[in-house]
Amino acid sequence: MSSCEQTRGGASDLPVYLTLCAVTMIWGGTFVAGRFLAGSLTPVFAASLRFLLASVALLMFLWLARIPLARPSPRQWLQLALLGFFGIFFYNLCFFYGLHYINASRASLIVALNPAVIGLASWGLFKERLGRARVMGIAICIAGASLVIVSRNPQWLAVTADAWIGDLLIFGCVLGWGVYSLFSRGLNQSLGPVQTVTFSILLGTLMLWALAVLRGEVSVAALVELGAPQWLSLLYLGVLGSALAYIGYYHGIRKIGATRSGVFIALNPLTAVILGAFLLGERLTLPMCLGGGLILGGIYLCNKPFAPTAKKRIL
Repeated sequence: MSSCEQTRGGASDLPVYLTLCAVTMIWGGTFVAGRFLAGSLTPVFAASLRFLLASVALLMFLWLARIPLARPSPRQWLQLALLGFFGIFFYNLCFFYGLHYINASRASLIVALNPAVIGLASWGLFKERLGRARVMGIAICIAGASLVIVSRNPQWLAVTADAWIGDLLIFGCVLGWGVYSLFSRGLNQSLGPVQTVTFSILLGTLMLWALAVLRGEVSVAALVELGAPQWLSLLYLGVLGSALAYIGYYHGIRKIGATRSGVFIALNPLTAVILGAFLLGERLTLPMCLGGGLILGGIYLCNKPFAPTAKKRIL
């Protein structure tokens, strides 16, 4: 995205901002749903089922909308395979295995580093202009997300003997998501968000199922033993947390870029706290509200259009 384009925006980008807010609200619940499944299914099998449901939902959407599947070129197939590997296969292995070692709050704290990783990678790899305000915004978002998570219940962040394994695995999620966010640029423009998400999820799903079969983790007995809450968690993860949310996120990247879209991920812990207050009667504290204010302020700074470059006067 050129600097000239970034000086515009404002009200015209409002639908994109609202979409990204909805996406992060959905993602705010995925760590809880994933943790809920951690004791019922093996990580590979859980991830395979999640994206099987996502694949079915996406194909049904395309069929109902009468949108024909695109025919990617060989180069595009390679790019889609890269996205499927890092954004679906690698990310979800790290996600489900990581939640076996650490709780959802600790994991979401690590995932809050996503905006910084995406911003730095965009600057380093694609020479995307960051600017002082955008760097400050990313830092403020991370600080706000950390404050919300820690103030909610500091005991959830207690270190256990194997916590470092979970930390490394969830940081793998951050790296995988960075690749999924940054290397979709050309495909998003040529194929569009819906086709890009559909093909990458289909390829990633095939990878997950191949691994599940090789490891002997596909179990009909485990499926039979799942209760209604576990099935609802899988549907939430697959249909809302994957199919719909991924399309919304890629739409945001297409419109305003990876760095400005990625910073909305900092809303995840805030939405989890708000939902907990309204649905579960959990108490909102002053530090939580302060952290929420920091997150919103950081997002504003990151999405504030750059001032137009002043032209030098010719004497």
